[in-house]
Amino acid sequence: MPKPNKLINEKSPYLLQHAYNPVEWHPWGEEAFQKARDEDKPIFLSIGYSTCYWCHVMEREVFENEHIAGTMNKLFVNIKVDREERPDVDRVYMSALQAMTGSGGWPMSMFLTSELKPFYGATYVPPKSKYGLPGFEDLIQQLGEAWKTRRDEVNESGDKILEHIRDASQNIISAGEPDKEMLLKGAGQFKNGFDEEYGGFGGAPKFPRPPGINFLLRAYYRFDDKESLQMVIRTLLQMAKGGIYDHLGGGFHRYSVDRYWRVPHFEKMLYDQAQLAVNYLDAYLVTGDNYFADVTRDVLAYVGRVMTAPEGGFYSAEDAESAIKAAEPHEKEEGAFYVWSKNEIDELLGEDAEIFNFYFGADEYGNAPQGSDPHSVFAEKNILYKAHSLSETSNKFERSTDEINNIIERSKGILFTAREKRPLPHKDDKILTSWNGLMISAYAKAYQALNEPEYLEKAQLAAEFILDKLYNAADKKLLHRWRDGEAKIDATLEDFSFFTQALIDLYEASFDEKYLKNAIELSEIMINDFYDEAEGGFFDTSGRDKSILVRTKEDYDSAEPTGNSVAINNLLRLSSLTGNTGWYDIAYKSVLAFSGKLERMPYAMPQMLIALDSLLYKPKQIIIAGSKNDETAYRMYREVSSVFMPDKVVVKLDPADAAGSVTFASKIVQNTGETTAYVCENFTCRLPVKTTEEFVKLIK
Repeated sequence: MPKPNKLINEKSPYLLQHAYNPVEWHPWGEEAFQKARDEDKPIFLSIGYSTCYWCHVMEREVFENEHIAGTMNKLFVNIKVDREERPDVDRVYMSALQAMTGSGGWPMSMFLTSELKPFYGATYVPPKSKYGLPGFEDLIQQLGEAWKTRRDEVNESGDKILEHIRDASQNIISAGEPDKEMLLKGAGQFKNGFDEEYGGFGGAPKFPRPPGINFLLRAYYRFDDKESLQMVIRTLLQMAKGGIYDHLGGGFHRYSVDRYWRVPHFEKMLYDQAQLAVNYLDAYLVTGDNYFADVTRDVLAYVGRVMTAPEGGFYSAEDAESAIKAAEPHEKEEGAFYVWSKNEIDELLGEDAEIFNFYFGADEYGNAPQGSDPHSVFAEKNILYKAHSLSETSNKFERSTDEINNIIERSKGILFTAREKRPLPHKDDKILTSWNGLMISAYAKAYQALNEPEYLEKAQLAAEFILDKLYNAADKKLLHRWRDGEAKIDATLEDFSFFTQALIDLYEASFDEKYLKNAIELSEIMINDFYDEAEGGFFDTSGRDKSILVRTKEDYDSAEPTGNSVAINNLLRLSSLTGNTGWYDIAYKSVLAFSGKLERMPYAMPQMLIALDSLLYKPKQIIIAGSKNDETAYRMYREVSSVFMPDKVVVKLDPADAAGSVTFASKIVQNTGETTAYVCENFTCRLPVKTTEEFVKLIK
């Protein structure tokens, strides 16, 4: 057994994957920084994550190579970082990489001075030079020589790059009063990039972008913009048909390498499951089409079955590649767990195979579209996607759609059972406060819309896990990561904002005010530690960790919303729920701080556009007053939960306890002994109603 390096004592699955590399890896921390200073060496910083395909490739080709590792150990102090565990470190050096090269990605390969200033960066680097590009072996020799002979140039480069990042992070220009034209321009920019045939935005590779779906549904709601709704519906239908969706086990893969959503990059991320479950749920509320609700149910079933810890928290990810055979665990391939040869399907399904293969597009030569499989990874393999509809299959085989559906469902069960016997993909089982917040919100919202109590139970169990394991109320300290009994790493803005959002959603699902009180408490800490009093907006970090050289303000809502977008939305919701106008003022100032970019590039900030919408159009404040087991109050709650009304806040109170509530409703609800509902805007309420029928008219 090879000797372990210093990563052996870490908890991150990604770091532990590298603990037996011949590279003398160090975790990010003062010990490694001091070693670089003492030995007068530059730092090689490698950032990735445990389910990153190209991270695995670079490890096999470069970091397991004894000769290359020896040179690395001689010339550099080598630091390995899990980007999911340390998003603060990742954000600074990703900004540097993008400034240097115009693009970014993982694995990230950064070279730093002993003072942590970046002077050279790349992503995946092959071991040997080819196509005119340097290989890792040559690159480290050249950079090691530059450190020795051209130190002034190296330091100057590091200073300039760091200055550029600082300037970019502070260059937030207000455009004056934000207005609805920014919302309309944002919708227009989405329309310009829309793929009308296959849904989604742009060409290949094609990524889900849940914040964009959130905004387009808001544009439909606000302006009756039917084109925005049609873009959402087309995109969600095409994604659920495609190979990016796991038709046997539920859940979405990370992205599609083609424009058809057919050939995925097979890793599954918790944040995708959480946000897409909500996207499909909202589409169900808008359209009433149960198909969208069923996709949400399947995604949540997958998370419950595969991604949930016994204590209730949610795991982070599943890998794209897995072993082809259990007997050869190191022989791995992308998608090995998910793909099928036609012979396998035929043997498992017998006489039903022909129908299944037609429906899911399986072929003896494999079904990856031309150009989507340049390395022939999927030769003679099939990625299940809905090639034909039930009615098309029914017509071809001259059987009823019910009969076809029964065959498909039975066949899926047989293949799922067979698939579970294959070597499973690696699971990253660390529990992150931020991503758990997104998943708690998904379960809480699903309970509200679908009225399935198990969803509320899962949301509550996960929230209690975070509050118990990762939050110390006495010290006002929230932590980012839990794994294997250890809670560690100070929370970032995303942790505070995503988890606070979850607590607000959980309050509106359960009306247990302890969740609202926790949300208020975390928001106060967040404002104290992250808010920029001078300019508005929130820093991504608290500033306590001096190894983080720049306090950035992330503003691009991509696969996940930014901490800023969600934090501002939270404050607006809390202001409406409690009557605290100070939070509204902070939210307003923060939107104003980003208004320059909102005016120029609203497409880049769809979740921030939702915050803008909430500023321009006051939310509906709905109060339902009735005793705990009041049937009329319950029916009113079910009615308001079954409509798409994204600008509402809901309070449900027992009139006997109303005076003790932290909500604004404590000043309004009277204990008359009758069930009463109020619909208010800007704390001014219409006449109360006492029947479900009157209430429905009022909200619709």
